[in-house]
Amino acid sequence: MRAQFVLSEIGVGLRRNLTMTFAVIVSVALSLALFGGSLLMREQVSTMKGYWYDKVNVSIYLCNKNDAESQPACAKGAVTEEQKKQIRADLEKMPVVQKVQFETADEAYKHYKEQFGKSPIAGFLTPDQMQESFRVKLKDPSKYKVISSAFSQRAGVQEVEDQRKTLEPLLNLLNGMNLAALGVMALMLVVALMLIVNTVRVSAFSRRRETGIMRLVGASSFYIQIPFIMEAAFAGLLGAGFAGVLLVCGQYFLVNNWLAHQIDVVQFIGWDAVLTKLPLVLAIGLLMPALAAFIALRKYLKV
Repeated sequence: MRAQFVLSEIGVGLRRNLTMTFAVIVSVALSLALFGGSLLMREQVSTMKGYWYDKVNVSIYLCNKNDAESQPACAKGAVTEEQKKQIRADLEKMPVVQKVQFETADEAYKHYKEQFGKSPIAGFLTPDQMQESFRVKLKDPSKYKVISSAFSQRAGVQEVEDQRKTLEPLLNLLNGMNLAALGVMALMLVVALMLIVNTVRVSAFSRRRETGIMRLVGASSFYIQIPFIMEAAFAGLLGAGFAGVLLVCGQYFLVNNWLAHQIDVVQFIGWDAVLTKLPLVLAIGLLMPALAAFIALRKYLKV
């Protein structure tokens, strides 16, 4: 009987404050969708770092005849066969090095044509203008400076380049987008909490007669407060459910069916990442409004 009464009170409260309840649901849904999206974005950045940092190399570009005339580092002339042998031998001795691969000028020219064959500059390049290089795979990509300090001043070396530098702008952009999403999420969360407090306040005021009667018949404070708390929790849970739907739709339509086909060089997060975030989103959607309602009732419902 008591449970039936509480449920009926919840239904009455939701109907009386339908527009405000709808606003709470929308605000909670958007804020939690942004929260879940931010968590997924952070995981995507970590996945990209692990995927690309495992594949990038340190490139040691060697001097050619053209560099000897234009690059200060190659003032002593083009690299000699003896210097190349010595560089390779020193690289293979280093404990941080996992693999060393030599790329000839012809191979560099072929790779350039494959990647930038449509560029106007490609038509003017010849194989002898390309640089020979060593592609060095490190056991730990963060140890780039060990290679740089050991070979950047070597005779015959034009430049030591860490390929991770080309990825940093993209990863920084994704991190910036993640922070922006978290900022918007925090703003939406404040709006949702304010709406919850106002909804509880209006609901408590509109039902002051019922709560007064319940006090007179000896109902406990918790028994009087529980319909208001459950109304807020129910609205929050609906909002969290919509947020979960948005996350699932985003993964299915945006990531799996669009981005994965448009950008094939990026390893995107899978369904496991999304599904592990849904329980957290639902838990926050349930507990956050209930807690906000409980705190608001201490002020607006004196029992």
